[in-house]
Amino acid sequence: MKVFYNCHIYNNLGDCFVVEDNKFVYVGKYSDFKYEDAELCDLNGAYVYPGFNDSHMHVVNYGKFLENISLYEHTNSLKELLSELKKHTNRKSIIGRGWNHDYFSDVNRFPTKDELDEISKDIPIVITRACGHISIANSKAIELSGIKESDENIDLEKGVFKENSVYKLYEGLPKVTKDDIKKYILNAQKKMNEYGITSCQSDDFLSATNDYHDALSALEELNSENKLTIRIYEQAQFLDFNEFKDFCEKGYYTGKGDNFFKIGPLKIIGDGSLGARTALLSVPYHDDKTTNGIQVIDTSDLYQFMDYADSHNFQIAIHAIGDGILDIILNKYQDFDCAKKRHGIVHCQISRKDQLKKFEELSLHAYIQSIFLDYDSKIVYDRVDKDIADTSYSFKTLFKVSNASNGSDCPVEFCDCLKGMQLAITRTPINDTKPYNLDEALTCNEAIDSFTKNGAYASFEEDIKGEIKQGMLADFVILENAIETCDPYKIKDIKILSTYMDGKEVFHKI
Repeated sequence: MKVFYNCHIYNNLGDCFVVEDNKFVYVGKYSDFKYEDAELCDLNGAYVYPGFNDSHMHVVNYGKFLENISLYEHTNSLKELLSELKKHTNRKSIIGRGWNHDYFSDVNRFPTKDELDEISKDIPIVITRACGHISIANSKAIELSGIKESDENIDLEKGVFKENSVYKLYEGLPKVTKDDIKKYILNAQKKMNEYGITSCQSDDFLSATNDYHDALSALEELNSENKLTIRIYEQAQFLDFNEFKDFCEKGYYTGKGDNFFKIGPLKIIGDGSLGARTALLSVPYHDDKTTNGIQVIDTSDLYQFMDYADSHNFQIAIHAIGDGILDIILNKYQDFDCAKKRHGIVHCQISRKDQLKKFEELSLHAYIQSIFLDYDSKIVYDRVDKDIADTSYSFKTLFKVSNASNGSDCPVEFCDCLKGMQLAITRTPINDTKPYNLDEALTCNEAIDSFTKNGAYASFEEDIKGEIKQGMLADFVILENAIETCDPYKIKDIKILSTYMDGKEVFHKI
């Protein structure tokens, strides 16, 4: 038994809590607690919150990103990006992620195959846009992939690969092994604990390879080896329907697993990203009338997945950024009891008023990413018409009608929950002063809940985690300052002192 006292517990629950084994056994006033033979821990006036829950990210991809080349810091210009890549020609391959052409000061376009060839034609080079929906490859990488023809998602002349074609590109690179995946997970969870994260809902099956078996085995083995310091609710993605059917026939379903690793919803990618202009809109892009974006999965295939999942004890979570794909998904969701199954939409970015009303009617769950506002609020009025931009990223509305949970889509953005809270509250980019549609701002408590108990609700676990409450799992984070009383524009700067998962400290700030 360990007694934590002299602290401020979120929601004014007291100044003391007690952990025994892996659960909270008392929460309240230190003066009211009677104890014997307990270990005492003075928190020196710190602030305690439930462990943060990122309700949509990619753990394996994040760990993979940490091992490869980060291009987030080298995206001020195309010239700077190419200069950074030249520093890594001593590698067997150059794999990087994080560039964003909208931040380029010299040109406003994607890098090209020819520009990567100037760096090297002898080793494969693949650089992925921050959103993860666009990759650029040099000639060597294309050669190794075996791809010889262009299509609507592949431009071999420019080396551009969009959406699912990216998977084909990576088939030519050195195979990622199960041991590699385990290493990625261990690397990622260490960083996640530093951000105060104790739970996540993660799309991993296709993060490193087209074969889901290695990712599944890696996660199950790390769990059996007691090496997980985050609770993972797997958003299981499949490209092939028969593979998903086989997965179900092997006995997998939403909820199968334990409190450390559990199968979650079927994850489906409906469209692309707004920044890459591959999100599927109902009308052409405001700044490019030649395209509406990309529907990643055919409607008939999408509905086949959805029908089978709903009838085989699977929750459903569908990536939808554009209002065009949202129309298609909402039309099918009308066939299901979405409230009972807690079916939902991941991202929910570009939306019309009629779609938001349908969200409420169907009781869909919204997996939002308020952290996206740091970038997207700067481009949304360029990408879509003003009338729809005014009703997009409607997080307050979604919070009211769907008990929305929050996440980062890491490594699209870093899994910085405090930054996500700040943006949910202020709706103002970090280095800017102009807010985007403040009517859709969350209150401080709503922002905190979106990263804690609402994430637990999304995974049917609101009875065991997400709050500091007697009988709940002892997952909590200790902060130097209170989120509620902090300047809302400085929430991201609050120091995380410690993170505890299952009653054990998994991060301590030195």
